[in-house]
Amino acid sequence: MGMLANRLRRGWKNTRLFLAQGMIDPLPARHALKGYTLGKAGRDLKAATDVALVGLPQGMAFAAMAGLDSIYGIMAATVGTFIAPLFTRCSLTVSGPSNATAFMLASFFLASSPGIQSQPHIFVPLIVFLAGLLCVIGAFVKATEMLQFVSRSVLVGYVTGAATLIIASQARYVMGINDVDAGSSFFTMSSAILSNLHMVQWQPIVLGVLSFALFIPLKKYLKRLPTFAVILLVMSALNWVLSQPWTGGHFAGVRMLRDFTMSDLSCRPPAVWELPEYINELIPVIVGIAFLSTLEQTVMSKTLSAKTGEPLNLNQDTFAVGMANIGSALTTSLPCSASLTRSMLNYTAGAATRFAGVYCGLICLGITFILANFPLISKIPHSVLAALVLANAISLYDKKLLRICFRSTPGDALVLCVTFVAALLLPLHIAIFVGVVISVSLFLHKAAKPELVEYTFDDAGTLRELTRSENRLPQISIVHVEGDIFFGAADLFRRQVARIAEDPSLAVVVLRMRNARNLDATSVCSLEELIRFIREQGRHIIISGASREVFRILRKSGVLKLLQEGCAKHESNIFLIEPKNPNMSTRKALMRAQQVLGTRQADISIYTTQSK
Repeated sequence: MGMLANRLRRGWKNTRLFLAQGMIDPLPARHALKGYTLGKAGRDLKAATDVALVGLPQGMAFAAMAGLDSIYGIMAATVGTFIAPLFTRCSLTVSGPSNATAFMLASFFLASSPGIQSQPHIFVPLIVFLAGLLCVIGAFVKATEMLQFVSRSVLVGYVTGAATLIIASQARYVMGINDVDAGSSFFTMSSAILSNLHMVQWQPIVLGVLSFALFIPLKKYLKRLPTFAVILLVMSALNWVLSQPWTGGHFAGVRMLRDFTMSDLSCRPPAVWELPEYINELIPVIVGIAFLSTLEQTVMSKTLSAKTGEPLNLNQDTFAVGMANIGSALTTSLPCSASLTRSMLNYTAGAATRFAGVYCGLICLGITFILANFPLISKIPHSVLAALVLANAISLYDKKLLRICFRSTPGDALVLCVTFVAALLLPLHIAIFVGVVISVSLFLHKAAKPELVEYTFDDAGTLRELTRSENRLPQISIVHVEGDIFFGAADLFRRQVARIAEDPSLAVVVLRMRNARNLDATSVCSLEELIRFIREQGRHIIISGASREVFRILRKSGVLKLLQEGCAKHESNIFLIEPKNPNMSTRKALMRAQQVLGTRQADISIYTTQSK
């Protein structure tokens, strides 16, 4: 019992040390109060106003993209924008709704069961809350570091596929084809449009085309203006004029957005009691949204930190996006993550501190109260908002990145294409993980292919590669083990060394493990099997240049005891690396091999493993 208690205490101590290394500050905003001046406040307020005029209309567009009422996007642009700066390390990032998470949510609802589809007001806050909680937990266990294994090809394929789906989903609203079951894939959406062409109305098309035509010059030549807000204002006014009797009233039947009231802004706890019944459906989208939110926050933090010179703490930023989602979940809100458009606008507008994001959230809250008390949202045509979503989706196609991913390597091209096709056929929260799995599988396939190169000494004592035509009669074989000997490479490594050991003239195999890394249970088991096989062949095996980490793993796993079998009191079959003289361990291993052979002279060949 005493031994068990000691192990539990030691395990708890190690766990606390691991979590402490995450370096999560519970409230970094308190440090920014010191030295905060009126001049900085003025700069922050100006930037916050600019961002708010972009953020609210974008939030409405993203809500439409998700197939939800405008209030979901507005609250994400309000609450998420206010909370995130209180906790983030990169002070100028602006959080709120985003393209990727909004359409992932839309894709989930389109493919989910009727019980979920009919109650978005219950399940959206639940999903956002649990995704935020997952981000917070991930920040403390440093899961953000795993994002380095997500290749750019996966992201480009996912974003391109999502943009294609957005276009297919919003095109029918521009055409006036409403209240049609279009399914969840690109092909079902396209089929729904083609089979309902008789429902096309010319009035929404006119408004949509004009909105799109206005978007291009504003985005290109008047970048300082809040493009979304200007277009919504201008086109709503135009629609009102064209709906009047004195202009013919032809646009009076155009579908409008739905207003919201103060009751829609009330805070309520997420319906966690619904989780057990729908857990199988909810877990994938929760993980997917947490993954995307963290990824977008990380990318934006790196981008702005490179411009501002702020030190990075990606775990802190993940904690911030988690807290933003948890807070937003108490309202009717979309998932939150760092926004590229709004963050860069915040930077270029001259924001001085993190309080620019706080002010932006407060400004958005004030506008939200106005919209809740006056029927202004219902003056916006649905087709105008859909056209803005279409224009935004088209801007997601990045020709430069597509060209790089297609031309770099065949593996990158394959990952991009698979992820793109998966996005068109599967729900997006499944498609992105399909791309990640394919990408990691290709990487492991490459990493798990070592190549053996044999070396020998010529008459002049120079080390050179042995040609196939030359005969060799080695008694001692030195095998250089380099790289990651993880589960994917362990079995191939064992087979290759075993094949060398089958040489009838061979007496001793020296494994030089100076550059061997990342041993795991699989590689240790393979090494144990290799030791037994070599000894069954009547040969001897010695390890040289082992690091202390390799030694520790072999000792704790019991393989060291097997390796040392047959050694006398002052003999050893393993020699640790000596930093001051890295070749000393190999010299000692050769002396041990000569001792085993009972001679001071022996033919030696040298092998190295290299990753292609």
